[in-house]
Amino acid sequence: MSDPGEANVTVRRLGEPGDLGWVVQAHGEVYAEQFGWDQSFEALVAQIVADYGTKRDPRREAAWIAELGGRRVGCVFCVADPAETARLRILLVHPSARGLGLGSRLVDECLRFAKEAGYRRITLWTNDVLVSARRIYEAAGFELVDEENHRSFGHDLVGQNWTRDL
Repeated sequence: MSDPGEANVTVRRLGEPGDLGWVVQAHGEVYAEQFGWDQSFEALVAQIVADYGTKRDPRREAAWIAELGGRRVGCVFCVADPAETARLRILLVHPSARGLGLGSRLVDECLRFAKEAGYRRITLWTNDVLVSARRIYEAAGFELVDEENHRSFGHDLVGQNWTRDL
């Protein structure tokens, strides 16, 4: 790719002032615009972010922010699940930064951290309408475990659980 913005792409640990709020706001805005999801989705993201911000075990949990030209454009969280399992949460790449490989870079950071933290497995939950994210997960070695119809965020959706060994 020869996009001039590529040289200004960075992935860093979450921790700057405004990072947590940006994650919530970006998810709310992007998913409302792209999928028509209501505020219940933004509230779910806010709860995930609040739990991370107040209860995080830094040895077992981490998050990353992707930036393009110094502007936040993506994120992913790795949080503890029961026992030896990590959970990848709230992956997002803003539409303005898609096509630069940031989603894969963020997932790779999450996987690397999970391995180093001693997890044996990593899981994630997504919805089948998130086609680009599912492609990233498949390319990273995740396998679809099960699917279930549900009504969330103002829509009928198909939730999916994915997993992979580390």
